[in-house]
Amino acid sequence: MERREVDLVVIGAGAVGENVADRAVQGGLSVVLVEAELIGGECSYWACMPSKALLRAGAATRAARAVSGVGPVGDVIPADVFAARNRVTHDWNDSAQLSWADGAGIETLRGHAVLVGERRVVVTAPDGTRHELDARHAVAVATGSVALLPDIPGLAALDPWTSREATSAQTVPPSLAILGGGVVGAEMATAYADLGSTVTLLARGALLSGNEPFAGDRVAAALRGRGVDVRTGVSVASARREGAAKVLELSDGSAVRASEVLVAAGRAPRTGDLGLESVGVEPGGWLDVDDTMRVRGVDWLYAVGDVNGRALLTHQGKYQARAAGDAIVARAHGRDADTAPWGRHVATADHAAVPQVTFTDPEVASVGLTAAPAEKAGHRIRTIDYDLAWLAGATVLADDYAGWARAVIDDERNVLLGMTLVGPGVGELIHAATVAIVGEVPLHRLWHAVPSYPTLSEVWLRLLETDGRESADRAAG
Repeated sequence: MERREVDLVVIGAGAVGENVADRAVQGGLSVVLVEAELIGGECSYWACMPSKALLRAGAATRAARAVSGVGPVGDVIPADVFAARNRVTHDWNDSAQLSWADGAGIETLRGHAVLVGERRVVVTAPDGTRHELDARHAVAVATGSVALLPDIPGLAALDPWTSREATSAQTVPPSLAILGGGVVGAEMATAYADLGSTVTLLARGALLSGNEPFAGDRVAAALRGRGVDVRTGVSVASARREGAAKVLELSDGSAVRASEVLVAAGRAPRTGDLGLESVGVEPGGWLDVDDTMRVRGVDWLYAVGDVNGRALLTHQGKYQARAAGDAIVARAHGRDADTAPWGRHVATADHAAVPQVTFTDPEVASVGLTAAPAEKAGHRIRTIDYDLAWLAGATVLADDYAGWARAVIDDERNVLLGMTLVGPGVGELIHAATVAIVGEVPLHRLWHAVPSYPTLSEVWLRLLETDGRESADRAAG
């Protein structure tokens, strides 16, 4: 077995692991980046990128049809959509990602990594070759998460799709039943309905329940308008095969038959086979970390991205990676990490300013706290709502634009705590709200941030005007 020393070992070469490695190399450390599958990870090949490629044609087609003066618009062509998705994933070939790592000075090693002791990692390559790496300073785990399969009798025997199969399929199933009303379920219901499949979406609770209630309601209504059978408040009691059909027996006594079943019912951490027990860490669960992403109780072990359960989003994982990589460098050089809130080496935004865009049609964009969690957290709040259809920018964007915005305000500090927008194109608006929350910009200062006319960004002015009128009414009352 080859044995050698390196400053940092990063286990998992997805977007998160790549960023940890890159920051460390830029800081002067030697790094080995280990990957058991494709360099670039889930986001590049089975999640963010392929899913958005599947969604784009349908969204663009509807956007064109929504504007007067546009000539006949053709239908979505599944074969061409799949071809575009294949280009986005480079046909599941990671040579471009490997070239980037080489150019960045990051050594990559293919194989399965296991911790075998303090700062010691053994990597078994696909050909059986074993490499033992001794990390002088740190090991970072960035192995992500996997789809969770609910314990439903008969479900596993159906060979159900997970998000991986849904985003890498090469043909459209005649019918598709989706278990789960979260982001993956809603986006894939949108994509496969556009591709011509007959889709049934089953959600135990409300659709997109982590958002303001109006978000899920509007997406559900839009999906139903496009022929998707959206059922909320139902669960699957059992599953079975019936000839070529896959049958789901529901808790309300009804049944759903489909060609394929997609399980989109949550994620589980990929930590069960990393040898964590060898260093005193319980395997199989989310890894508990401080804000520098260091695993509590182990001063050389870091867990970054989905694997720590803080915010299961690629952009948030990359943010954590920048903080962790810089913290590893600082500590390796004998410097103190900047651990004050919003410091260079911490991921403070995980707690208060996590943005997300759900690429349904209409889009849902949100950041920070929604009203109910804000009140539960002890904030004294007020909410401001505005109909996006009243904006001049919406009038020219689409003939019958429909959308809604809600701002959650901290009544005591008069700063934004959260923002939720629903409507075509709102994903490009959310970063302004993210900046306002992170910067804790007082509302009286936001009055001076003048939005261009006529754009959807004018919603900021309208929200402030609405809040001003309501404040005046409260004072007069």
